[in-house]
Amino acid sequence: MNVELFAPMGLSSHSLVGPPHPDPPRRHLDKSATKSSCVGEMVACLDGSELGSGIVPHARLIARALGARLTLLHVLDSEAGVAGDVPADPLDWGIRQLEARALLDIATTRLGNRDTVVCSEVIQGNPAEQICNWAKRHDVDLTALCSHGTRGLTEWDLGGTARKLIDRVPGSLLLVPAAAAAKGNSVQYQRILLPLDGSPRAESVVPTAIRIAAAQDAEILLVHVVPDPEIIQMGSPDAEGAELKRTVMERNERVASAYLDRLRARIKQSGTRVRTLVVGDGRVRTKLEQLIREEKADLVVMSAHGASGRIDSPCGGVTEYILTHANIPLLVVRDRDGRRARQVGQPSARPSERSPSSGLGRL
Repeated sequence: MNVELFAPMGLSSHSLVGPPHPDPPRRHLDKSATKSSCVGEMVACLDGSELGSGIVPHARLIARALGARLTLLHVLDSEAGVAGDVPADPLDWGIRQLEARALLDIATTRLGNRDTVVCSEVIQGNPAEQICNWAKRHDVDLTALCSHGTRGLTEWDLGGTARKLIDRVPGSLLLVPAAAAAKGNSVQYQRILLPLDGSPRAESVVPTAIRIAAAQDAEILLVHVVPDPEIIQMGSPDAEGAELKRTVMERNERVASAYLDRLRARIKQSGTRVRTLVVGDGRVRTKLEQLIREEKADLVVMSAHGASGRIDSPCGGVTEYILTHANIPLLVVRDRDGRRARQVGQPSARPSERSPSSGLGRL
């Protein structure tokens, strides 16, 4: 299976489709065991909750498919301390450390290391800050997390730590919604949905999806939702504008179908089962959410950004929407280096330029 054929030309590589990273000194691993990896480091963020533990089967599956070393990371929240990071009760703090270490040891033992190198580590401090710092220090390519943690489900689509990590952690993300995490160890990806808008960035996730599909014998579903074309109307809609909109929609549907057909033919060469779906709905974000449910997808793989070119923010508008609305795991592929992380609470700047529209929808 040669996935090299699927990398778009002229695009800076994402962390998940680039060359493997050298082994950090802390690992002391035989490089020959991981030299063919496409991902060097993956970290799964655990908090001791049942929901948090539910990401472990997903993380192992992805790590095994992409050839990554997996670290189970637990951050003991020290914000309850009376001064800085000093716990209010040293005895209680010591017990918490032992409990966290024991939980990680059990999880690591259950995972084993027959096909995935698994490590574990306990650190302390503010969870979001410490995870981001740890990921930067260890050149993490992919961070796995649950949408909610110790506080359980709330009225918010994402827990506070998850929201901060999406905005600030470097590299790609595997977000497991609480509904998926609650299913326990019964994890299998039979259908992988790939939203595409015709841009090289959106298409660059195809090799990653092929690797996961090959490991799970899964089907890949290439999806494009044709957006409503922008037709300027001064006053009430007129017949000319309506006809022009219909003509542009029909043209864009033909272009999208031809594009997905070409991509499907290339993917089939790898032996992967694949089909395509073009929907002329116009409401890209909500239609994708609907298709995820209707097509019974098990995993969404998509680029953080697409044709819109909004690399000033951690994720584009469509990806951001799916992150907060999908009920299945979402693998968001984005650059580890050179990506400007948005500070929490800071509005994203408006881009000075936008990529010209290709006639396809934008991620």
